[in-house]
Amino acid sequence: MSRPLVILIVAAVVLVVGLFVLAGRDTSVAPTRVEKAVSLEKLS
Repeated sequence: MSRPLVILIVAAVVLVVGLFVLAGRDTSVAPTRVEKAVSLEKLS
C-alpha cells in the first residue's frame, strides 16, 4: 500500500476510536429549572 493510503486509514481509525471514547464518557448533568415571565397576551 502507498504511504498516503496508510496515513488516511490510520487517521480514520483514530477518529473512530476517539468518537467511541467520547460517546462512552458518563457526563450526566443535573437539570436546572428555568422560569421566565410570560405576558398574558402571548399565552392566547
